[in-house]
Amino acid sequence: MKTYLIVQHMEWEGPGQHLLAALKEAKVGYRVWEVWHEAVPLLDPFAGLMVLGGAPNVDEEEQFPYLKPLKAMIRQVMASGRSYLGFCLGHQLLGEVLGCRVGPLPQKSVGFITGELTPAGLAHPAFAGLPPRLALFKWHGQGVLPPLPAGVSILAHSTAAPVEALGLDGNPRVVGLQFDNHAGAQDVARWLQHDRDWALSGSGVDPEALAAAAQKQEAAMGEEFQRFMRNYLRL
Repeated sequence: MKTYLIVQHMEWEGPGQHLLAALKEAKVGYRVWEVWHEAVPLLDPFAGLMVLGGAPNVDEEEQFPYLKPLKAMIRQVMASGRSYLGFCLGHQLLGEVLGCRVGPLPQKSVGFITGELTPAGLAHPAFAGLPPRLALFKWHGQGVLPPLPAGVSILAHSTAAPVEALGLDGNPRVVGLQFDNHAGAQDVARWLQHDRDWALSGSGVDPEALAAAAQKQEAAMGEEFQRFMRNYLRL
């Protein structure tokens, strides 16, 4: 059985319902590394790394000392040929390691929006069979900023973020997703409970409407995300 190391930054923000369902369906094992209190694990037993979102910004190494060894691990993952999948902060960390600029977006992006695959995204095997326009669940204030360095491609974009997904040319096993489609309605409710003040400040989001949208999007988003994960795990 393949086993992945899942990096969790916040006690309340673990792997989402849709991600857990996809791993179970694929009979893929995982271990969660809770970075705020656990030592850095050895990478050797794992087929790849999945990095979730969280509160830190990529440049806050003094406030969050684990960021430095985590970035070193991301480099090790790519050098060893293992797979890397990043969500939100995990996407931004990948971008920084690849030489992209990461910084504040014009406006905080929280809630459900529509994103669009680029020609590179439409051709990427991880997005095979998915529609060119995707519903995205967002929870962030920073993002990867274009232009991207040579060898790194934008796979998806939206009006809220110019880089909703990025890929490493020639290595489809390395993917970053700015959106958090791995989260189901129960996850959204928990995030609202624990991170409500940050999410609602300056975003214009109505929490009741957001919770209702999560319920409405549950089945369709779960189906599309699991298709993405089936594609990705085959790589």
